[in-house]
Amino acid sequence: MKISGSTILITGASGGIGGAIARELAQRGASLILVNRDRDRLQAFAAELRASGSQVTPLVGDLARPGEPARLIQEAIDRAGAIDILINCAGVQNFGLFADEAAADTATLFHINTIAPIALINAVLPHMLQRGKGQIVNLGSIFGSIGFPCFASYSASKFALRGFSEALRRELAGTGVGVTYVAPRFTRTAFNRSAVTRMANALKMNQDEPESVAASVIATIERDDRERYLGWPEKLFVRINSILPRLVDPSLIKQAGLMRPFATESTR
Repeated sequence: MKISGSTILITGASGGIGGAIARELAQRGASLILVNRDRDRLQAFAAELRASGSQVTPLVGDLARPGEPARLIQEAIDRAGAIDILINCAGVQNFGLFADEAAADTATLFHINTIAPIALINAVLPHMLQRGKGQIVNLGSIFGSIGFPCFASYSASKFALRGFSEALRRELAGTGVGVTYVAPRFTRTAFNRSAVTRMANALKMNQDEPESVAASVIATIERDDRERYLGWPEKLFVRINSILPRLVDPSLIKQAGLMRPFATESTR
């Protein structure tokens, strides 16, 4: 889909990956609608982009609140006139042993990572279908295809988002509205807490910069690709895990033992 001249709504817009995507889209001539719950941070980021000549509409909203996704979509359409592309980038992460995870934290994670994106799509879809065009982009994770120890609820939330994206893509075939799922690997952002970062470094996990991920997301949008998995050999492991998960089990079980001290520290 063409970026220049498009109106694009991005959730988690001032975060690491979301912020990098927004900056790149602004440079390419898109009109942006930025959604974040932190008013001060959002306004500062919007001012930064406007200073470079970009058209930006900031919308403050908490995606965990009931009814908020629908309100945000309606306000965005009212203020911008249309939404050509929706990029669901907002997310939260729980790292630690699942036995130590609070039920409320699990519920919040699923609400932000899975329920809110689906609610946003449900709200914007009639608008896109009526126009006969649009693109929905869901930011998932490699962990949405490989169930990773110490990230059980996070993996599950991204598995759900990936399955929803696949099903909706098939449902919307021929309508002019596309669905794209992009799965980054570990990315160096504040999204990853100290314990997660130290664990990733200790295990020598492959890591990407948010700008690199943003470039891949935008390239995927421009090509109207259905899905994209970032990183090698991670994308290979995704394929192996989908066919023969038992081949992946031993290495992840071994990694779980190495991760345990960091996971225990994270949940203290």
